[in-house]
Amino acid sequence: MTTSAELEIPTVTVSPGGTATTTLTVRNDGDIVEAYTLEVVGDCAPWSTVEPVRVSLYPGTSETVTLTFAPPRSHEVRAGETPLAVRVLPAEHPDAVVVPEGTVTVEPFHELRTELEPRRRRGWLGARFRTAVQNRGNTPVDVAFAGKQAGEELRLGFTPGQRRLEPGESAEIRLKVRAAKLIWFGEPVTWPFEVEAAETAQADAGAGSATGSEAVPADRPDVVSDRLDPVRPEPVPGEFLQLPVLPKWLLIVLAALLALLLAWFALVRPAVQSTAKQAVTEAAKEEAARGEQQQGATTPGGADDPAAGPGQGAGPDGSTAPGATGGSGTGPGTGTGPGNGTGVGGGGEQSSATIDVETDTGLEKKGTYKVPPGKVFGITDLVVANFQGDEGVLTISFGERKITTIALETFRNQDYHWVTPIQIPENATVTAAVTCAKPGTPATGTQASQCHQVVNVSGVLSDLAR
Repeated sequence: MTTSAELEIPTVTVSPGGTATTTLTVRNDGDIVEAYTLEVVGDCAPWSTVEPVRVSLYPGTSETVTLTFAPPRSHEVRAGETPLAVRVLPAEHPDAVVVPEGTVTVEPFHELRTELEPRRRRGWLGARFRTAVQNRGNTPVDVAFAGKQAGEELRLGFTPGQRRLEPGESAEIRLKVRAAKLIWFGEPVTWPFEVEAAETAQADAGAGSATGSEAVPADRPDVVSDRLDPVRPEPVPGEFLQLPVLPKWLLIVLAALLALLLAWFALVRPAVQSTAKQAVTEAAKEEAARGEQQQGATTPGGADDPAAGPGQGAGPDGSTAPGATGGSGTGPGTGTGPGNGTGVGGGGEQSSATIDVETDTGLEKKGTYKVPPGKVFGITDLVVANFQGDEGVLTISFGERKITTIALETFRNQDYHWVTPIQIPENATVTAAVTCAKPGTPATGTQASQCHQVVNVSGVLSDLAR
């Protein structure tokens, strides 16, 4: 063998974020001058260096190089033993390469980061929070969760209450905060509390032992530093804002409503009762007067008695009054209504008609109702049902008169009412024209294949007076 190499310390211990060194002695046992390239290989190579990385040796001479190990303070470099190997490659005789081996022991460090989201919530009796914890150390830990509050007004529960975390692993723990009792009246109350995520024990006993502890940064109270004993980090604060069931403004509104109700019973209600009583009394008097008039009109010998001849009358003694036997005279004649025009005759009755229109997408279809001959339809009510939730346009016309045009997607049910009926003459039509853009989805949950609209018109159907 022409090359030999030996580590001064086969096992090196280093703390994350710190450095450790050892030496490697390379010897040229050949008979020619040889140049050597040195390189650290294996898992510790990313954070290991060799100085110098190239040496030249005369035959029978040796040189010592320095190996430096600086693992980062990160969960990516786990605590424990990491194999070390240094490849010594001769330039002239590459087949005579040697690889001395050793071990680098990375010490464990502990770092927990906890967060509470959101920091503040409100509710009547309780609220839910989310506690996030991450193991940023390089060794597994068992984490227990606890909450505390200055008084006994809150109960805090974690699900789950304990969790094991590998290096770099994060977990979300559900926190339920519940107040001891409701607040019925008054102002909202703020209940502060604290959440702790603490390491319960050293999780990896074979990972090595820490050589010391580092102080927790002042601006990072949620970070746990290196300790062998169970770690209790600084708690994370939170708040629960408990709202009253009946807020102050609601009490004011209820008081105002009660005052209005009392005013109604004290002032308005007696006046309404008096007006109603007066109206009933007047209606009863009018009904009695009409009854007396009808009774007088049917009395024998009265003015309307058909037995009494025209112009005849009886005196007080039963004789015929002078001049009472005069001939028959003609009163203020019988008249005829206006010309040949037509009007609404008697005998009107309530009537309704339904127009049902179904049409395919992209098409227009009309549905009609035709007023029968000799009739006139006085429309007072119109109801439109878009029960499928179709999309498109609906146009309603009474004869030649367009009443309304509606976008179907803006309503489900629509109704119109008129105090003065709209008169539709005989043989005229009520028309519902539907242009279908997209069929809707009825209560069955399946989209319809056609648009479907239902229009109902109601009013009084009367005979024409000719």
